[in-house]
Amino acid sequence: MKNKAVSLRRQGLSIRTIEKKLEIPRSTLSGWFKTIELTTSQEEKLRENWHKALAKARKEAVKWHNNQKMKRLRDAEQWSKKTLSMINLDDTMFLHVAFAMLYLGEGFKKSSGAGMGNSDPLILQFFIKMLYFYGTSNEKIKCELHIRADQNTQKVKRYWSRKLNIPLSNFTSVSIDNRTKGSPTYKHYKGVCVVRGGSVDIQRKIIYFSKMFCSEVIKKRAVSSVG
Repeated sequence: MKNKAVSLRRQGLSIRTIEKKLEIPRSTLSGWFKTIELTTSQEEKLRENWHKALAKARKEAVKWHNNQKMKRLRDAEQWSKKTLSMINLDDTMFLHVAFAMLYLGEGFKKSSGAGMGNSDPLILQFFIKMLYFYGTSNEKIKCELHIRADQNTQKVKRYWSRKLNIPLSNFTSVSIDNRTKGSPTYKHYKGVCVVRGGSVDIQRKIIYFSKMFCSEVIKKRAVSSVG
């Protein structure tokens, strides 16, 4: 068995590989290999095998992480579907809360009227639907675009018009960030669209409600924790 182990070592196999192949403890192999002097080609072979093993291990690690990520995404999707099935989307109060929380995080607080800027069409689609819910008409909704230097103004404008179902005539201005010149834009990025249209009355009500809601939840949870 020792001769076989030594032969494999001279072929450029690592101690780890020989240990697995022959099922001989590493400590024993290390003792056997102490006096072995490898040639330059044998050392090169050993390094080559090590690099191959490392590349394989990395591939396996990436594969494992991707599988774990997919599992977590599936779990999140299933949880979301289950939770959503328990919510009445026709409940007006639920819509008020959902809109208020979104606006507290993303909406404009200092401008004179409700507005929101984002690069995600889904968020702005929801925002516009809620503006309609509060009585804002399509004619009152105005959009502004903030894009990068290498983006085509008309293409981006058509993209947002289509996504938000807002006429091109409602797009009032386009701002180009000249600091991005020479830096290519990711394909999926369509700039930031700013939507305005809600009255200052809507803005005030939503901001007050969202802050009061958060305060009440914090108070309630604090009492629950103490109890």
